[in-house]
Amino acid sequence: MRKPSRVSRTTQPIRSRSDRDAMAGYFWRRNARDYALFLFGLYTGRRITDIVKLNVGDVAHVDRRGRLSVTERMEIVERKTGKVIDLILHPSARRALSRYFRERMREAPSKGALLHEPLFKSRKANRHGDRRISQQHAWRLLRRAASACGITYKVGTHSLRKTFGYSLYQEGTSIELIQRLLNHSSPDVTLAYIGITRDDMDNAVLSLP
Repeated sequence: MRKPSRVSRTTQPIRSRSDRDAMAGYFWRRNARDYALFLFGLYTGRRITDIVKLNVGDVAHVDRRGRLSVTERMEIVERKTGKVIDLILHPSARRALSRYFRERMREAPSKGALLHEPLFKSRKANRHGDRRISQQHAWRLLRRAASACGITYKVGTHSLRKTFGYSLYQEGTSIELIQRLLNHSSPDVTLAYIGITRDDMDNAVLSLP
């Protein structure tokens, strides 16, 4: 796995598709919760501080047939800005959540009760009795995965949000639209945040026919 030519001490996006696939495979083999957390972060671009506060009911509901279904859209309140963000859930994230919820249902007393539980639940309660996965634990999971996959640049919880923006940029999405999706104040902020480097700009020029 190729190391970026310009190494930064700041947390980086997961730049290559091969690195993203390797980490997804690592989490798939590990357990359904960590895999769902990884894909949810990659495909929503939300901050980990917002993700760990979610409940199952924020992304799922019990339908008329009594089945627990993952919603196609959700709303999330950004702690940093206080804004309510309306999101569409990518099919890959929805499938990962559905797999995770099937496991969760084995322990939940009912589907209705599960809706009130933390979305990403810790196996042990902390000293305050909280069963939500912590931001620090999510960071450790990502660092271990990156290490196991041979990724040498700095990966952390912000990498999920940065990868969301960087992947859109790679696919040709305008920086103005990515700015709006990340709720940034300007395109320049977004470019710096997702780690667009001089190498990226040089390669764009050299790729011209």
